[in-house]
Amino acid sequence: MGPSVFQLQCTCNNYPWGRVGESSLSARLCSKTPNTGFQIENKPYAEMWMGDYPVQPAKSLKTGEELHKIVDEDKEGLLGKDIMEKFGGVLPFLPKILSIERALELQIHPDKDLAARLHAKNPDQFTDDNHKPEIAIALGKFEVFVGWKAMPDIQALFDVLQPIKKFLPNGQTHFNNETLKRVCQNILTSSDESIKKCQEELGEIPREKFGRQAYILDLLPRLQGQFSIEDPGNLVTLLCMNFLTLEAGEAIYVPADCPHAYLSGDIVECMARSNNVLNTGFCPRAKRDSIELFTEALTFSPHHAKDAMLGASKSSKGKMGKTVVYAPPMSEFNMLKTNLQAGDQEIQEKIAGPSVIFATSGAGMMKAGGQDFDINEGYIFFAGQGVEIEFSSENGLEAYRAYAE
Repeated sequence: MGPSVFQLQCTCNNYPWGRVGESSLSARLCSKTPNTGFQIENKPYAEMWMGDYPVQPAKSLKTGEELHKIVDEDKEGLLGKDIMEKFGGVLPFLPKILSIERALELQIHPDKDLAARLHAKNPDQFTDDNHKPEIAIALGKFEVFVGWKAMPDIQALFDVLQPIKKFLPNGQTHFNNETLKRVCQNILTSSDESIKKCQEELGEIPREKFGRQAYILDLLPRLQGQFSIEDPGNLVTLLCMNFLTLEAGEAIYVPADCPHAYLSGDIVECMARSNNVLNTGFCPRAKRDSIELFTEALTFSPHHAKDAMLGASKSSKGKMGKTVVYAPPMSEFNMLKTNLQAGDQEIQEKIAGPSVIFATSGAGMMKAGGQDFDINEGYIFFAGQGVEIEFSSENGLEAYRAYAE
């Protein structure tokens, strides 16, 4: 049995939507962990993963052993009996840092039933049988498409914009969720020429016709420049989905089967332990998954911009009042955020489950599991169940703690 608290080393992947070189926060944070040999190069860095998922696992900084192997050697001691029994002896969440230069694919993460079927049929693409609801916390300005606009807003566009009326099912004019599903399906199955013509015609419509949704005309050429004027994702997102701009500290919750596409920014992301995704837009046709499967899986919550937001509240786990919690409506995890000013301290009570702790800015000290650690920007730690943690800082620190209990 090893220590219950130890520092991790993580890696950063290179998806093309990531920010390049030093402009990528995920790369800069990844480079801060000492003695890893990680060097930032002139290429995209998209995601730093900080969990035990075997695709891109964190490792012990001291021993190099993969986190999932360490957990497997002492499941009850590190996870706790309840977490072990509930989630099968693995870390039930996966935290990440994302640095987004251009839009990710228009996507959904399948629910548990669909994930199980997809995994059984195609385990190479769908590498687990779990769902993947997630949260995203802005570390600065963050732009995102998530969930559905309020129905009257969608209706208003289809009432007055002639080029998009062709996507209505059988000329139907009154919107409900079934109408919306069929509209999305009709857009996604349209030919490249039809999508291109629609976007060209939309771009020629006077701004006042769009009412308070005139931002569509600003985003349309931006999306076309990132992908193409033939990409149906441009129309699904702009016509049907909420477009949000978040500031640092604001967050969203994305349930399973909810359409979303992150557009730009640096975020903390945390999700149930899964890597399953269905893509249908903002990507070449060859990389799009089944449109029928995508549209049939769609759920219709959130159905308003405000319903996509996930607020933070003071956490009772912070004994000195410096900690807030983001608590999504799911059982796999909550996320704590501790902000210390110069000279501040915070003590977080024992948690009856595992944690991953990481600093996004500043520097300080962390006492945990009978040990003292430096916790500087980019440092990442695993803490087993039943550990009290004390943070202190002389000049300021922002630290997150994903946990299950």
